[in-house]
Amino acid sequence: MKLRIYGNNIRLRLSQSEVERFSKGGTCTNQLIFPNGNALTYRLTEGTSNLVNYEHDVMTIVLCEEEVEVWAKSDQVGIKVEVPTDNGTSIGILVEKDFQCITNKSEDQSDLYPNPKDC
Repeated sequence: MKLRIYGNNIRLRLSQSEVERFSKGGTCTNQLIFPNGNALTYRLTEGTSNLVNYEHDVMTIVLCEEEVEVWAKSDQVGIKVEVPTDNGTSIGILVEKDFQCITNKSEDQSDLYPNPKDC
């Protein structure tokens, strides 16, 4: 699972096996481990409503089960939601299927979705 943060927007990209595991009620978790040993854990799970939480160096994103089921079984690329915050702003969440790169093929892309532009 890949993480991208820009301002108040969070984007996660999942491989085919991660989408399958996640859509079957599983949880996807990954970590960014810093040189001093501290870690930022980011977790994606299903629930009854969309929300995002950050406690004890763990960011948890919860997506509605019904939305996940439709997304995982279709050609739909992503799920986009806005989660309101207590201070009147919101956090944008975008969870997408990860596609193979057309040009940069230096990383292992065997578990990524075929890129529709590469046909």
